[in-house]
Amino acid sequence: MIDVKFSNVSKRYRIRREAPEETTRHPVVRKLSRLLRGAEDFWALKQVSFEVERGEALGIIGHNGAGKSTILKLLASITTPTSGEIHINGRLAALIEVGSGFHPELTGRENIYLNGSILGMRRREITDKLDSIVEFAGVRQFIDAPVKRFSSGMYVRLGFSIAAHLDPDILLLDEVLAVGDSAFQAKCLQRIDELKKLGTTIVFISHDLGAVERACDRVLLMKSGEIVKSGTPREVIHSYESDTYQSNSSNEVYGLDGDRSARIEALTFHRSDGGIRTVFHTGERLEARIEFEVTSPVEDVVFRLDMYSPDGYNHSVFTSEGEKLSLAPGRGTITFVCPELGLMPGIYYTDVSVNKRYGLQAIHIQFRSTTLRVDPGSHAHGNFYMPHNFYLTRHESSYDSTSSQTKVGPSDVHAR
Repeated sequence: MIDVKFSNVSKRYRIRREAPEETTRHPVVRKLSRLLRGAEDFWALKQVSFEVERGEALGIIGHNGAGKSTILKLLASITTPTSGEIHINGRLAALIEVGSGFHPELTGRENIYLNGSILGMRRREITDKLDSIVEFAGVRQFIDAPVKRFSSGMYVRLGFSIAAHLDPDILLLDEVLAVGDSAFQAKCLQRIDELKKLGTTIVFISHDLGAVERACDRVLLMKSGEIVKSGTPREVIHSYESDTYQSNSSNEVYGLDGDRSARIEALTFHRSDGGIRTVFHTGERLEARIEFEVTSPVEDVVFRLDMYSPDGYNHSVFTSEGEKLSLAPGRGTITFVCPELGLMPGIYYTDVSVNKRYGLQAIHIQFRSTTLRVDPGSHAHGNFYMPHNFYLTRHESSYDSTSSQTKVGPSDVHAR
């Protein structure tokens, strides 16, 4: 059964642009000038067609402005298509913007009833699920305070909790994991898994590619208002990443002082046998090899590799700062060896650079050099993995008159 169907859907917006020289004119003159100049057409979607089957989780990815959120707004009837047809079969719940449907002057409890009613829940149904909604959102302490005093994280947690407890036939989610800590994100993904098992159809938009790959059965890649690829999460995400890095291939800079004595050529990740890989598991051995070229002798340099999540947070740095390195002209490779990878599952981007030690002034930087995907391993718990051993000591007791110590390990610590 098909729950969602887009048939040649297009969405046009009329945009009136203001010339730069008009910003200093009187507001009335600026208004008249814009009206006389007319408006331009902007097509947010162009002849988009796709179907979502009952119980399927569809992910939609792409750069900002690709048309992803426009699709969800059309599905939620926030706006209407310029042309084409949209068919929806079932009760629909949407979480598109943080706090959408909330009244700032009402309390969290009152907004649960208000928002639940907007989403189609009956008052008795809301009352039966109230405790579960509050507990999931983690806002019990503030539930009777006006939501205008809530943080953005509390807003989105409560909004997601209401939508997820509606037991909808179709659930629309737009960047719901962008706000909230890792513990809440894990709860969201777990709830999405539960809804999938119940047969809920899900349309999920996110820049968190790791979450998309985990939660979705199929992914659409949007570009300039059109679907450019559809397929399995891994296949489409790989295509998206390849396109991103090709478009950013010139995203490299030399230092401001004009020193071009050294240049980063490439970064590759390797497994124990030397084979190149882009996918590793938490706790697995990893080697990062940086190939470089030196055109003139350079003294006391530092190589650096930074690993970022899609939200821009720097999770880890490999650096040669502990050793003094002087380079002669020619090509070379520096290899960072990580015996046990501590990164949690997800997608990570990398910046790699060669720098002068004093102030870590850059000689050459290669931004978004490559991508690294980390899958769950046997140690994928907490916020990071810390390798360690432990010792078990047996003490004397009425049953055992001996005392011994046994080394056990390695193991993992659940760090939060």
